[in-house]
Amino acid sequence: MTFLKPKKFKWWYLFLGLFLIFVIIFAIEYLTLPDVKYLQKENPETTSLIRIRNKEFEKEGKKTREYRIWVPYSQVSPYLKKAILVGEDINFFTHSGIDLEEMKESLKIDWKKKSFSRGASTITQQLAKNLYLSPSKNPLRKLKEILIAFRLEKALSKRRIFELYLNLVEWGNGIYGCEAASRSYFGKSSSDLAPDEAIRMATSLPFPRKYPPTSDSRRFERRRKIILNRMLKYGFLTQEEYEAPLTPLEETPVDTSKTIPDSANQTSPNP
Repeated sequence: MTFLKPKKFKWWYLFLGLFLIFVIIFAIEYLTLPDVKYLQKENPETTSLIRIRNKEFEKEGKKTREYRIWVPYSQVSPYLKKAILVGEDINFFTHSGIDLEEMKESLKIDWKKKSFSRGASTITQQLAKNLYLSPSKNPLRKLKEILIAFRLEKALSKRRIFELYLNLVEWGNGIYGCEAASRSYFGKSSSDLAPDEAIRMATSLPFPRKYPPTSDSRRFERRRKIILNRMLKYGFLTQEEYEAPLTPLEETPVDTSKTIPDSANQTSPNP
């Protein structure tokens, strides 16, 4: 009696199958990407993040809070723009939506920790996430974030991308954009921020609800000093500005119970 030998499993079939699945998922995600061309001349009325935060407020039985005031790119303090660049994305004006070197470093650290904990998102990626996605860290959401970032870079100028980011990024509970945040925390327009105030604004960005610009925690202070030193290193501060004493903090209360629609929908000239 002869027995048929079982066929050896060919691993390349598995790899081919996984590759085809990836291609299908990629194609579906790409075909369902949002159209971003309207952002060339129009400002978004809301974002995915704002909707998520409002649902969180409603779930907790709280009144939704949304404080936004739109300002043109030219009216934002140069100190704030530069502080955000050194804190979030120093290569913003040279990359095409993603920073490959930073991404590789992030993947190494995540692999060691067996988690997706370290961020490596560029300003463009953060804008893509705020506009259209959720804050989750799953790989599929990250892939979609990258694809939308490429689309934003293709459709919009760097100046316009940065302007949208400055006006839409979360800066505390119910506070969105640099103008609302500046008035809320420092009682002044974002165009009038002193260097140390701008650095405090940039310092809070990774976790603005936990560490607002007026925070006095040790972790916040460590990051503030890192950004301060980088500002000097890149020539964004003079030695005199670097050594200047900190501006006394006097938090100004604001009404964050409603949006300011006229400002929120105002189109900025010459993006």
